[in-house]
Amino acid sequence: GDAQVRGQTGVLAERRGSYPFIDFRLLNNTTLSGEIGTKKKVKRLLSFQRYFHASRLLRGIVPQASLYLLDEDYLGQARHMLSKVGLWDFDIFLFDRLTNGNSLVTLLCHLFNVHGLIHHFQLDMVTLHRFLVMVQEDYHSQNPYHNAVHAADVTQAMHCYLREPKLANFLTPLDIMLGLLAAAAHDVDHPGVNQPFLIKTKHHLASLYQNVSVLENHHWRSTIGMLRESRLLAHLPKEVIQDIEQQLGSLILATDINRQNEFLIRLKSHLDNQDLRLEDAQDRHFMLQIALKCADICNPCRLWDLSKQWSERVCEEFYRQGDLEQKFELEISPLCNQQKDTIPSIQIGFMTYIVEPLFERWAQFTGDTPLSENMLNHLRRNKAKWRSLLHKQHSSNRSSDHLGQVTGNQEQTLNEEETP
Repeated sequence: GDAQVRGQTGVLAERRGSYPFIDFRLLNNTTLSGEIGTKKKVKRLLSFQRYFHASRLLRGIVPQASLYLLDEDYLGQARHMLSKVGLWDFDIFLFDRLTNGNSLVTLLCHLFNVHGLIHHFQLDMVTLHRFLVMVQEDYHSQNPYHNAVHAADVTQAMHCYLREPKLANFLTPLDIMLGLLAAAAHDVDHPGVNQPFLIKTKHHLASLYQNVSVLENHHWRSTIGMLRESRLLAHLPKEVIQDIEQQLGSLILATDINRQNEFLIRLKSHLDNQDLRLEDAQDRHFMLQIALKCADICNPCRLWDLSKQWSERVCEEFYRQGDLEQKFELEISPLCNQQKDTIPSIQIGFMTYIVEPLFERWAQFTGDTPLSENMLNHLRRNKAKWRSLLHKQHSSNRSSDHLGQVTGNQEQTLNEEETP
């Protein structure tokens, strides 16, 4: 009962402005940051809303469809890319440029068509577009990593996974819609800082969700708020809508990295016992959770050029948090210290302890499909490249240390020679 009440409170808090809301874009405002010099003030900044983030509809503002101010050449290239949206080497960065920053909206509209979801669920195309624009706009473009392009990338990966024969043969239209919606909205309104940061700054979201899956609960409740506000599913029976909202929550909450072992242990047990029954809705839902978890952290399994960009972006976001923590005399979080935590070392650890165990189990589930083999091959090659770069860094550091020592010895010798 308490959890249900908290959940309902969460939806109201996320979309109606009835609970203090922080605009984390302030964290990137260096002018404002420069004026704040105490821990007390930063806590105040992180505890109260900068402006009243009320529902767009309550403010009488109906979201308008984005204008695609692109010439035909760009639109033609974007359409051509969409014809290859099921390929693993899909370049989401290029696609985002070709769609003038509308990669998430464009991709989802296309995938809903491809999978026949608009017809099956009798969705209104204008309402769907309006909802997707709301989702895309609620991502923070200032975040180097957790932005709408990441959401589009995860959605494209999810589309690839939904086509894996082992899963595709059993999926219902509802499963597919849930998988795509969860992928698109799984990080909506991400503040660019992590859960420990919200907890130690006593942010209101940490209190609202009692320090448990704080961000994931926020992403889920924000998504439900936008679904209700857009009325995208309003024509469906009430019990179907409630089921969709709950399943979306279960999928988005599964992306909490703190629950990684919980899901891995359960997946390993299913695979070892060979007791997955995908005819069963519960088992299908579990594999959708695993698919979303894979899609969320699939960057190391992409082509090197794409993977490297994502790695640099996520580390930049970590470093920004570390700089903020240092500025306000908070303990710097793990992986957020730019002086100690290098990109290669962060990526090698991430691949070894988080990505490899999950994708090896995913490959065991799908069988040796071309996609699974491709991803594991990229993962191994990318890890080898990061190791090579780490080795070069260490060699360079040793050379610098040696040069500094030699220079110091030379200075000492000169001083001794000049001493009478």
